[in-house]
Amino acid sequence: MKYNFDQHIERRGSDSIKWSRHDDDVLPMWVADMDFAAAEPVSRLLRARVEEGIFGYGRSTPELLEVICDRLRRLYDWEVTPDAIVFFPGLVSALNVACLAIGHQGDGVLLQPPVYFPFLDAVTNQRRSQQRAPLTRLVDGGSIYYDVDYDTLEEVISARTRLFLLSNPHNPTGQMYGRYDLERMADICMRHDLIICSDEIHCELLLDSKQHQPIATLSPEIAERCITLMAPSKTFNLAGLSCGFAIVQNHDLRTRLEAAKVGMVPTTGNVMGYVGALAALRDGDEWLGQLLPYLAANRDYLVEYINNHMPAILSTRPQATYLAWLDCNRAGIDGNPREFFLNRAKVALNDGEPFGPGGKGFVRINFACPRSTLTEAVERMRASLDEFS
Repeated sequence: MKYNFDQHIERRGSDSIKWSRHDDDVLPMWVADMDFAAAEPVSRLLRARVEEGIFGYGRSTPELLEVICDRLRRLYDWEVTPDAIVFFPGLVSALNVACLAIGHQGDGVLLQPPVYFPFLDAVTNQRRSQQRAPLTRLVDGGSIYYDVDYDTLEEVISARTRLFLLSNPHNPTGQMYGRYDLERMADICMRHDLIICSDEIHCELLLDSKQHQPIATLSPEIAERCITLMAPSKTFNLAGLSCGFAIVQNHDLRTRLEAAKVGMVPTTGNVMGYVGALAALRDGDEWLGQLLPYLAANRDYLVEYINNHMPAILSTRPQATYLAWLDCNRAGIDGNPREFFLNRAKVALNDGEPFGPGGKGFVRINFACPRSTLTEAVERMRASLDEFS
């Protein structure tokens, strides 16, 4: 069927966090939540589950496990057995459990800011030590991109470093790491005996002709030290169904992760989440195939608009995700740019500062919305800058 991503779906007045946090005159372009209806097979299977009328404790089904394994095999030539899959309500809980499972209080966790702020929070929550190796910001014309600083990455590792948190595709920059970078990072982790927890939750939201490679697929030796986090939530806009999973092929590592879940993560899952995940991963490819070109066109529109009409702002050109990272440090804004655009343009963005070193003066914008909404948002932003200057 043909999906209409230009359709505006009224979400004000609903239970949407995205659309209820601010006043009705504010356009929300912040949290990673698409303004698109889910794929029809997802809605159909959820309706059928509702018709059963019983919502007791649930578990993942053998069919869902097999669908996940089949998808990993088809997309990445990655042979995973069902017993390697550990379910979580979402990425944030999985990050916290990983930090709790690996090492002890005071041990180090290696991070590459700017990075999705729950990475930083998880380390602090579990009383681990943040060991930061900031990414290197580079400028190419009106665009910014980031390189891994391998010297710093290795220099900040101490005798108490136990875990490396990787974001790939990267949030908030939208960059993807190819085999060369993955191998260099994996080599450092091997030599320093670090566990790798790799957030790959955006791995199917590919906007260019790129192929995602899970870091665990580099070699069996690397797979033995990997916790790979995935979910249908971002790809298929199912975050509210709370169903994600980790791939952990090392039995001992998986046992440590499961032990750390006790009392923190429910032993039974969201029955609707399992149903939604099954429908999306099994039957959602037609929807996804139409979504990705729309997101890429929105990305291109956003970057071109900023370059042409707000040249003092520099933007990433994300290769994946639906999130762009905007550098407002040269825009002459007085104070925090997130507050500036919220108060003057009535556009709600994510503040860059919580993403760690390198985030001050930045905002993150979500362009997974109808083009008309994106157009209104950037025109409001431009008008606020013109008025300010």
